[in-house]
Amino acid sequence: MSKKINIALFGFGRIGRNLFRLGYDNPNYNFVAVSDFGSAEALHYLLVRDSVHGAMDDDVALDGNYLVVKDQRTRLISGGVPGTIPWDAFDVDIVIDATGRFLKRNELSAHLDSGAKRVCISRNAKDLIDRYVIPGVNESSIKTSDKIISTTSSTTQVLALMVKMLDEAFGLERAMMTTVHAYTADQPLADAAGVDLRRSRSAVENIIPNSTRAPLIIEDLMPQFSGKLDGIAFNVPVPNGSCVDLTTELREMPSVRKANEVIKEYSENTMKGIVGYTEDPIVSSDVIGREETMIYDEKATMITNESLLKTLCWYDNGWGFASRILDVVDAYATLEEES
Repeated sequence: MSKKINIALFGFGRIGRNLFRLGYDNPNYNFVAVSDFGSAEALHYLLVRDSVHGAMDDDVALDGNYLVVKDQRTRLISGGVPGTIPWDAFDVDIVIDATGRFLKRNELSAHLDSGAKRVCISRNAKDLIDRYVIPGVNESSIKTSDKIISTTSSTTQVLALMVKMLDEAFGLERAMMTTVHAYTADQPLADAAGVDLRRSRSAVENIIPNSTRAPLIIEDLMPQFSGKLDGIAFNVPVPNGSCVDLTTELREMPSVRKANEVIKEYSENTMKGIVGYTEDPIVSSDVIGREETMIYDEKATMITNESLLKTLCWYDNGWGFASRILDVVDAYATLEEES
């Protein structure tokens, strides 16, 4: 790229810190600012010492309100809501809103009003935005006029890739998903009163059923699957590493061997770097740090009565998802250069 992409991170939790770790050494990225409620000392500490991914390879200095590492000098800003930070002062090309709190267009538009050229959120939106983008599914549809975009969620991306591949290969009639997901930062360690009664229970002591909007988002993004998808989530007591268990009814039911061969072909060709494939008997911790959106588990494939196909895909719900967000940032920057 002829010009570095000026990125601001609004929210410096797990996804925000993963984005910085993945991108600080990339010559195409300039992380100009990070906004979060935490103190500069706390944000620096949590960045360099991560309970899941360990210490950073390179030394990161804290120079007043700046993170300094290699060519990056990133301003740390205390801020809470969109519209309170003058992004034009930092010449921001894209704000990645990784707070998970601001999911409506009128909230996100405040970033644009403050000078950002584009906003990307790391969650499924709650109302109409310009575009959902899932690498491997619809990245070719992006337009320079897209100002508020979403990369959906880690689970949504896995489900979208699987239904796309299975539909192209065998024709998908319907599918039911169960995602077994690591606990998240908004769950309590001990039982505590909350609006969602199940999610008010201890994250480290329970398997907790949870709703998921992944099927609905995919039906909106890929209308050919309207009325064909549904699913449920279970949050479990692990800090990272999740999986999608997908049961599908297909027009042309393959053998286990054929189903595996098809996904392996995708992983080695058109979906290389996005879809991984393993023949090993892995568990959740084995996918921590993997940059693919998903890793297909060959050994878990099953067929019942020649009518239902069950597949299992693992994913690092933070690292892999953050990798796709940066892919989307790259895609829009390339589009801008070519226009």
